[in-house]
This record gives sequence, structure tokens and C-alpha cells, in this order.
Amino acid sequence: MDFIWWCIWVVLLFWIFALPFNIPGQRHRKDTPLDILNRRFAAGEISKEEFREKRDILLTP
Repeated sequence: MDFIWWCIWVVLLFWIFALPFNIPGQRHRKDTPLDILNRRFAAGEISKEEFREKRDILLTP
């Protein structure tokens, strides 16, 4: 019976401390279209006018 409790504690501690960190294969937050647009503008891939036009399209309900 003690062995079962030790196994439960080990699994519980692993679940609490290891899982919240980046584990290979873990799903990450997806970037929104606005995040991608901001990144492209910051990298200089698109002009200011194109950025404003696309941002207005994305923000229009």
C-alpha cells in the first residue's frame, strides 16, 4: 500500500512542476492575425499604408 502512495505522490509532483513548462510536442498559443500583421510590419515586410489598411479590415466587426 505504501508503494502505491509513493507512486501517486511522484506522479502528482511531476504533474504540478513539470507539465506547466514547455515540453516538446506541447501545444502553444496560436498567433492571432493581428499579431502576425504586427510582426510583418515590424520586420519591414509591408508598408505603413498596407499595414493600416489590413489592420482596419481585421478590426472591423
